[in-house]
Amino acid sequence: MKKLFFAVLILIGVVSAPAQNLSLPDNDPVIIERIGQWQDLKFGFMMHWGMYSQWGVVESWSICNEDWIDRGGANYIKYKNDYQSLNTTFNPTKFNPDEWARLAKEAGMKYVVFTTKHHDGFCMYNTKETSYSTVDASCPFSENEKADITGAVVQAFRNQGFWTGLYFSKADWHHPDYWAEQWATPDRNVNYDPQKYPERWQNFCDFTYNQIKELTHNYGDIDILWLDGGWVRPEYSLNDEYRSWLGCKGYIQDIDMPKIAAMARENNPDLLIVDRTVHGKYENYQTPEQQVPDTLLPFPWETCMSMGDSWSYVETDNYKTTNKIVHLLVEIVAKGGNYLLNVGPSPDGELPPIAVERMHEIGKWMKINGEAIYETRPFFPYCEEKIRFTQKKDRVYAIYMLDEGEKLPEAIEIKANLGKKKVRILGSKAKTKMMTTPNGYLIGINGDVNLEHAVVFELR
Repeated sequence: MKKLFFAVLILIGVVSAPAQNLSLPDNDPVIIERIGQWQDLKFGFMMHWGMYSQWGVVESWSICNEDWIDRGGANYIKYKNDYQSLNTTFNPTKFNPDEWARLAKEAGMKYVVFTTKHHDGFCMYNTKETSYSTVDASCPFSENEKADITGAVVQAFRNQGFWTGLYFSKADWHHPDYWAEQWATPDRNVNYDPQKYPERWQNFCDFTYNQIKELTHNYGDIDILWLDGGWVRPEYSLNDEYRSWLGCKGYIQDIDMPKIAAMARENNPDLLIVDRTVHGKYENYQTPEQQVPDTLLPFPWETCMSMGDSWSYVETDNYKTTNKIVHLLVEIVAKGGNYLLNVGPSPDGELPPIAVERMHEIGKWMKINGEAIYETRPFFPYCEEKIRFTQKKDRVYAIYMLDEGEKLPEAIEIKANLGKKKVRILGSKAKTKMMTTPNGYLIGINGDVNLEHAVVFELR
């Protein structure tokens, strides 16, 4: 009788509760607190890796039929068939996730986001929903003890104290109920009308739900569910910016995020969900791609950016310099964001040597200056010529960004009243003297400062 009474109360509560406005941010205090903890991490590591690394082509997109995609004049049908058969040759025998995690930790990174499935539908984890995966006998790597690549990555990074995040594409260009074989695929979207074929669309929704359940229930306590494929979205979320993504047919592709989110948080109520570009309750933080905002943003955010020009492995890729990466990190943090830096592993499972070199060099800078990055928040005026500001408790950090090969000037002018009286340079024994001026401060430096990329002045 007591169970029945509580069941009735719950039912009454559900019926009488006002409908949630899913376009508004999540106001759950557990999630809000968790977002704040994530903001303290500042620096994350991302890897776009899949069977596409064997060709050194853009991940997934080369099989999509849109005008901007270049296949070098190849026959589309043959190209697509050959691409979709790459699962039969994917065998990264040098895959060593412990080494990846060690390098990322040395670089000063605090969380990881790994591509478990991109738009092409190939699964880098142990899924029961499809045979298109690294654990199926069709893939030669299935015989390897690390065939469940996602499981191996999660465990390795968790052993190093990282927050673990899983990238998952809501679109799946291999699934017969997304790109159905009966019809052409004019663009990235579902190629039939979900309203005309509701059973077919429901099959795809169930498939997606079950795959996300595998990821959020089979790998322990996951911290971030990072969902891509923003054209798969409910109608309420459409605006002029994203409507064009729906292509020539404009089909609405609602996969029922409230149901997915409730399931994903069954065993993990503080899981952060990032339904990218679908602003509202299930986009706990926003993710500007390959760019840094001009100023502070009024919501939690993260710049996701590739270390090279490409997200996935390209042998001849053009990598950013260490100086550029450090400057980007400082710029992003000063504006209140996190920096998710991506590297594409090679077909055999190794991180490219130039990326490894960059990670070593970033780590050297972070070891000296990390206190001006981690757990900080923006400090007005945020940016001033070559200086960026952060704060932590009673400390303010003025970060002077050095050009390549530049030596620190003998005096630094700060045109702001910071309310501080003492200053020191992190990682240097050079003496400093801070004098007030009508516009702010003048910091004199006595002695050589042999530091690279950016010099941090701690003011207190």
